[in-house]
Amino acid sequence: MTSSYGELSRRLRRHLKQERRFAHSVRVARCADLLAQRHGVDPAKARVAGMLHDLARLFSPQRLLAEAQEREIPVGDAERAHPMLLHAKLGAEIAREQFGVDDAEVLSAIEKHTTGAAEMSALDRVVYLADSLEPGRSFAERAALWQIALADLDAAMRGVLHCAIEHNARKGNVTLPATLAAAASHGLAVAGATPAELPVSAS
Repeated sequence: MTSSYGELSRRLRRHLKQERRFAHSVRVARCADLLAQRHGVDPAKARVAGMLHDLARLFSPQRLLAEAQEREIPVGDAERAHPMLLHAKLGAEIAREQFGVDDAEVLSAIEKHTTGAAEMSALDRVVYLADSLEPGRSFAERAALWQIALADLDAAMRGVLHCAIEHNARKGNVTLPATLAAAASHGLAVAGATPAELPVSAS
């Protein structure tokens, strides 16, 4: 793994080639670092996962599908229909291949930052929440949910998942079963919903 945060930042900027996505990644890293300190998680791991979570976010749908196939990453029907959902899984592979990340916990946090999962470690939740609640996000509940996240990761997960489900369901998007599993594992009941009816933001 890259030894210096400054070096990691420079390499990421070269990789992304877009200042807006780079700035988002820096904000996520800072938020993840702070949440990690509040909740007894390794801040260095949180910072690295936050910095590298969007390595494949700017790839075209065609490139996401092609590179996932090259690496034999399983592609489900929802991912084939909405390839941007693959950017987290592919990003974890790129972090390992190109940035030398060999820490399974860091790779897991990158992989789960978009959809969540039934089983999420504290680091997974820290990065998921940092991505969802960094100051560049503009949804109305963001600031209140950030304050909750500083005190209670599980309560913040419930709030963020609820907001994402409510917001995206109105748009008629689709989701992966992993998001339903994340909601269920955090005690969030979504009455009458099916996997096809609960969308997830590919952020």
